[in-house]
Amino acid sequence: MPFIQSLPYLPQRIVSLVPSQTELLFDLGLGERVVGVTKFCLHPARAVGGVTRVGGTKQFRFDVIDRLRPDLILGNKEENYREGIERLAAQYPVWMSDIYTLADALAMIHTVGALTGTVDKATSLAETIRTAFVNVLPARPVRVAYFIWRNPWMVAGSNTFIDEMLKHCGFTNVFGHLPRYPEVTEAQLREAQPDCLLLSSEPYPFAEKHREELQRVCPGVKVRLVDGELFSWYGSRLLHTPPYLTSLVQDIAG
Repeated sequence: MPFIQSLPYLPQRIVSLVPSQTELLFDLGLGERVVGVTKFCLHPARAVGGVTRVGGTKQFRFDVIDRLRPDLILGNKEENYREGIERLAAQYPVWMSDIYTLADALAMIHTVGALTGTVDKATSLAETIRTAFVNVLPARPVRVAYFIWRNPWMVAGSNTFIDEMLKHCGFTNVFGHLPRYPEVTEAQLREAQPDCLLLSSEPYPFAEKHREELQRVCPGVKVRLVDGELFSWYGSRLLHTPPYLTSLVQDIAG
């Protein structure tokens, strides 16, 4: 696919198709240049509320995007869908991130800074995040399962940014031997013998009743509701992730 690596100009009309990258653009001081975002772009709440919505991350409104006349579109290989991105890339400059690790996320921040003329801010932001993660205290060995969906139960496996964040906690992902986001049965869950179950706030909005449900499946195992944005958003929200992870480590392994 013909994705750009650089631009001969500073983009003035940016469309972001990824919530975490939308927040990054605003934190780089580019809010006035952001003309389109998805319906899932929630942060920063006050600033992003008045920006034109261009559909979801996997269902674009091409007519709206065409009216916006973007000179840069930011996407992500996992969060967006190939057919829609290919259609956009045939008409507009499109840059795609591909994030699996913290290093990937920091590289993305640097690249967005280079594309938008905000190199100094991006460099400072990336370095602040990198330094903060150095200070996350590893836990004693704790075996966890991180749930992203219910009916069927789905968890984060290997080759995911969530798995990377679990490693920064010092946690062992009991489904880390399975790729991506596998479905698991209650029997598999019991057989994996986790010490703690983490129920994410997104994409499925786990709540207290689901914690009680899984507690019945795995009696005696700790179950915690966790902030999915702080585990899976790989833009400037990473500024808030290290203290959150440190607190979680202390709660579970302290």
